Amino acid sequence: MSTLPPDLFDTTTLVSLSAVLVILGAAYGLSAASLDRNTPGALRFLFVWHAFDALIHFALEGSFLYHCFFSWVPAFSAEAKGAYPDPRNFLGYSDRVHGSQAGGENPFARLWMVYARADRRWAGVDLGVVSLELLTVFVVGPMACLACYDIAKKNPRANVVMIILATAELYGGFMTFCPEWLVGNINLDTSNFMYLWVYLVFFNMLWVFIPIYSIYVSSADIFDAFRVRAATTATKKLK
Repeated sequence: MSTLPPDLFDTTTLVSLSAVLVILGAAYGLSAASLDRNTPGALRFLFVWHAFDALIHFALEGSFLYHCFFSWVPAFSAEAKGAYPDPRNFLGYSDRVHGSQAGGENPFARLWMVYARADRRWAGVDLGVVSLELLTVFVVGPMACLACYDIAKKNPRANVVMIILATAELYGGFMTFCPEWLVGNINLDTSNFMYLWVYLVFFNMLWVFIPIYSIYVSSADIFDAFRVRAATTATKKLK
């Protein structure tokens, strides 16, 4: 049986996991303040999900991008020893190491270094991950806010927005992990329960099963609208 790492439940890990719970609580609180009592349970759940999704994208993944672009140490310094290497000519430099690994004691950098224990790409700059996160933070995040707004305002546009978002999330998840599968998961550490089932499986599967559910709910509403239109048209023809 493998030995568990000594930092599996250190202070940074506990604070990082607590931060996710705080964000979830904020999303729920926003739903309580924004939705009326007659909002269906499915839409209430999807409002909370999209609010949570937006906050995760802006606060956490936004901080990841910040460190990828603005935190760095000299490539041959002591701080860069064993670091995840920068892609060649990243931002025009060949003598730097960027990413959370260069963020020092910054709380968000330390948070990402916790997750990087399971997937080391998040310690530095992986071009595939950074490219996806640029879309996630600057496109998907605002669209998640739009989905919440439309649900609160009972705008049927929410169905279209949620389907687009769910498709983007599913595609993004595949493009995040498919490169690793093709090279034998060389950047992943699955040696213990926390890394495999909490960091890699649970946190990432949320962005698989809930988007699928979102597509199901939105599609059902759209199909119902078509059925109502068809029934109305048939009734008019009979008159």
